[in-house]
Amino acid sequence: MSPHPPEPPAVGDRRQRLWRIIFLSDTTAGRLFDAVLLVLVAASVLVVALESVAELQPRWGLTMARAEWVFTILFTLEYVARLAVVRRRWRYATSFFGFVDLVSILPSYLGIFFADTHYLLILRVFRLLRVFRVFKLAEHVTEGAVLLSALRASRNKITVFLVSVLAVVTVEGTFIYILESEHNPRFSNIPQSIYWAVVTLTTVGYGDITPVTVPGKMMATVIMLTGFSIIAVPTGVVTAELGREMARVRRRDVRCASCGWDEHDARALHCQHCGARLP
Repeated sequence: MSPHPPEPPAVGDRRQRLWRIIFLSDTTAGRLFDAVLLVLVAASVLVVALESVAELQPRWGLTMARAEWVFTILFTLEYVARLAVVRRRWRYATSFFGFVDLVSILPSYLGIFFADTHYLLILRVFRLLRVFRVFKLAEHVTEGAVLLSALRASRNKITVFLVSVLAVVTVEGTFIYILESEHNPRFSNIPQSIYWAVVTLTTVGYGDITPVTVPGKMMATVIMLTGFSIIAVPTGVVTAELGREMARVRRRDVRCASCGWDEHDARALHCQHCGARLP
C-alpha cells in the first residue's frame, strides 16, 4: 500500500489537471474532491450497514436501495475517471487503492445475479484510508511499513508457534474426549473436543460445552493455565521484531570521523557521542 499516487499524464495535457484534482490534494479543487469523496464513502458504508436492520426495511428499504445505487453509479464514474487520467492504467488497476476502488463497486453489479452480495459493499470502508493523504498524514502510512516489516520478520516464528499450538490442542482435545465421552454427551467426538480445547486454551470460554467429571475439570484447569502463558508468546515475538525494525530505521549507517561512533539517529546531523558533524 503505497502513499504515492500513480504516474501523471504528459505535462501540459488537460488530463494532467484532472489527474491533479483526482489524485492529489494540493489544490482547492483537489481538496474539495477528496472531502466530498470521503463523505460519500462514509455515507455509503452507513447505508449498507443500516440496510441489514430488519426494523428499517418496511419504511426505508426502497430509499436505501436507491441511495446504494446512486453511490455505486458515482463511484463507478469516479473509477472510470481515475483510469482515464493515469498514464499506466493497468498499474493503477492492480495497485492497492485501484483494487479497493474496483471492489467497492463490483458487489452492486454482482447483486443483480447473486443474492446478498451487495452487503460486501461494506468493503468501501477501506477507501477511507485515503484520509491519510488528504490530511497530509502520509508519513503515518510510511511508518506503518515498519510494523509490516516486523510482522514479516516474525512470520516464521509465528508459524512454528501456531503449528505447535495446533498440535497441543489436538492432543488435549483427544484427552478430554477420553475422559468425558462416557459421562458427557457434549464431548461426543474428537473434533468437538478439539473445538472445546481451542476455546478454553484461548481463554474465550463460551460455556456451551463444559466437563462434568473431576479428571475432566482438572484437565480443563491445566488447559486454561496453559492458555495464559501461551498468549504472551506471539506478543513477545512481534514486539521484539518491532523493536529491532524501529532501531534499524532510526539508525544511520555512517561512522563518525572523529570518534568512530556508528549508531546514529536517521535524522542526526551531528554525532551523539562526541558532537562532531557527520559526513
